[in-house]
Amino acid sequence: MPSQPKHHLKVPRRPGEWTSEEKLRIVVEAAGLEGDALGELLRQEGVHDADLAEWRRVVLSALGPVAKAPPTSGDPRGSRELERELLRKDKALAETAALLVLKKKVQEYWGDEDDVTKKETDK
Repeated sequence: MPSQPKHHLKVPRRPGEWTSEEKLRIVVEAAGLEGDALGELLRQEGVHDADLAEWRRVVLSALGPVAKAPPTSGDPRGSRELERELLRKDKALAETAALLVLKKKVQEYWGDEDDVTKKETDK
Protein backbone atom coordinates (compact mmCIF):
# COMPACT_ATOMS: atom_id res chain seq x y z
CA MET A 1 0.00 0.00 0.00
CA PRO A 2 1.57 3.32 -1.01
CA SER A 3 1.94 5.88 1.73
CA GLN A 4 -0.15 8.99 1.62
CA PRO A 5 1.74 12.12 0.51
CA LYS A 6 2.56 14.35 3.42
CA HIS A 7 1.09 17.80 3.20
CA HIS A 8 3.13 20.58 4.63
CA LEU A 9 -0.06 22.53 5.31
CA LYS A 10 -0.98 22.83 8.96
CA VAL A 11 -4.35 21.74 10.24
CA PRO A 12 -6.48 24.84 10.77
CA ARG A 13 -6.95 25.75 14.39
CA ARG A 14 -9.53 27.87 16.08
CA PRO A 15 -8.45 31.46 16.87
CA GLY A 16 -8.57 30.77 20.61
CA GLU A 17 -5.98 27.99 20.25
CA TRP A 18 -3.23 30.32 19.05
CA THR A 19 -0.79 31.73 21.57
CA SER A 20 -0.10 35.45 21.65
CA GLU A 21 3.43 34.85 20.38
CA GLU A 22 2.14 32.85 17.40
CA LYS A 23 -0.40 35.53 16.55
CA LEU A 24 2.22 38.27 16.74
CA ARG A 25 4.67 36.27 14.61
CA ILE A 26 2.05 35.78 11.89
CA VAL A 27 0.98 39.44 11.97
CA VAL A 28 4.61 40.51 11.57
CA GLU A 29 5.28 38.01 8.76
CA ALA A 30 2.10 39.05 6.95
CA ALA A 31 2.84 42.76 7.29
CA GLY A 32 5.12 42.89 4.25
CA LEU A 33 3.14 40.47 2.08
CA GLU A 34 0.38 41.01 -0.46
CA GLY A 35 -1.67 38.99 -2.87
CA ASP A 36 -0.46 35.44 -3.58
CA ALA A 37 2.40 35.62 -1.08
CA LEU A 38 -0.01 36.58 1.70
CA GLY A 39 -2.44 33.86 0.64
CA GLU A 40 0.36 31.28 0.70
CA LEU A 41 1.40 32.29 4.22
CA LEU A 42 -2.18 32.10 5.45
CA ARG A 43 -2.63 28.65 3.92
CA GLN A 44 0.64 27.38 5.36
CA GLU A 45 -0.27 28.65 8.81
CA GLY A 46 -3.93 27.66 8.58
CA VAL A 47 -5.13 31.17 9.34
CA HIS A 48 -8.21 32.87 7.91
CA ASP A 49 -8.14 36.42 6.57
CA ALA A 50 -10.65 37.54 9.20
CA ASP A 51 -8.50 36.15 12.02
CA LEU A 52 -5.40 37.91 10.67
CA ALA A 53 -7.33 41.19 10.40
CA GLU A 54 -8.52 40.88 14.01
CA TRP A 55 -5.03 40.01 15.29
CA ARG A 56 -3.57 42.96 13.37
CA ARG A 57 -6.21 45.29 14.87
CA VAL A 58 -5.38 44.09 18.38
CA VAL A 59 -1.63 44.50 17.85
CA LEU A 60 -2.03 47.99 16.39
CA SER A 61 -4.35 49.10 19.17
CA ALA A 62 -1.88 47.80 21.75
CA LEU A 63 0.95 49.71 20.08
CA GLY A 64 -1.13 52.82 19.39
CA PRO A 65 -0.53 56.23 20.92
CA VAL A 66 -0.68 56.33 24.67
CA ALA A 67 -2.90 58.98 26.21
CA LYS A 68 -0.98 61.50 28.23
CA ALA A 69 -1.48 61.09 31.95
CA PRO A 70 -2.09 64.24 33.93
CA PRO A 71 1.08 65.47 35.59
CA THR A 72 1.40 64.17 39.11
CA SER A 73 3.66 66.84 40.54
CA GLY A 74 2.22 69.67 38.48
CA ASP A 75 3.83 72.90 37.43
CA PRO A 76 5.01 74.66 40.61
CA ARG A 77 4.44 78.09 39.05
CA GLY A 78 0.93 77.18 37.91
CA SER A 79 0.18 75.69 41.29
CA ARG A 80 1.21 78.91 43.05
CA GLU A 81 -1.00 80.93 40.70
CA LEU A 82 -3.96 78.68 41.44
CA GLU A 83 -3.35 78.98 45.18
CA ARG A 84 -3.21 82.79 44.88
CA GLU A 85 -6.46 82.85 42.91
CA LEU A 86 -8.15 80.58 45.45
CA LEU A 87 -7.00 82.81 48.31
CA ARG A 88 -8.30 85.92 46.49
CA LYS A 89 -11.69 84.28 45.95
CA ASP A 90 -11.85 83.16 49.58
CA LYS A 91 -11.21 86.74 50.69
CA ALA A 92 -13.88 88.08 48.32
CA LEU A 93 -16.36 85.52 49.61
CA ALA A 94 -15.59 86.42 53.24
CA GLU A 95 -16.01 90.13 52.43
CA THR A 96 -19.34 89.51 50.72
CA ALA A 97 -20.56 87.45 53.67
CA ALA A 98 -19.48 90.20 56.09
CA LEU A 99 -21.31 92.85 54.05
CA LEU A 100 -24.49 90.77 54.03
CA VAL A 101 -24.31 90.32 57.81
CA LEU A 102 -23.69 94.04 58.26
CA LYS A 103 -26.60 94.93 55.98
CA LYS A 104 -28.88 92.66 57.98
CA LYS A 105 -27.76 94.25 61.26
CA VAL A 106 -28.36 97.76 59.89
CA GLN A 107 -31.85 96.78 58.70
CA GLU A 108 -32.64 95.34 62.13
CA TYR A 109 -31.38 98.46 63.90
CA TRP A 110 -32.87 101.13 61.62
CA GLY A 111 -35.88 99.15 60.46
CA ASP A 112 -37.00 98.41 56.94
CA GLU A 113 -36.04 101.25 54.57
CA ASP A 114 -39.12 100.65 52.42
CA ASP A 115 -41.39 101.48 55.36
CA VAL A 116 -39.69 104.88 55.84
CA THR A 117 -40.14 105.75 52.17
CA LYS A 118 -43.81 104.78 52.21
CA LYS A 119 -44.49 106.84 55.33
CA GLU A 120 -42.89 109.93 53.80
CA THR A 121 -44.89 109.60 50.57
CA ASP A 122 -48.13 109.01 52.45
CA LYS A 123 -47.90 112.37 54.24
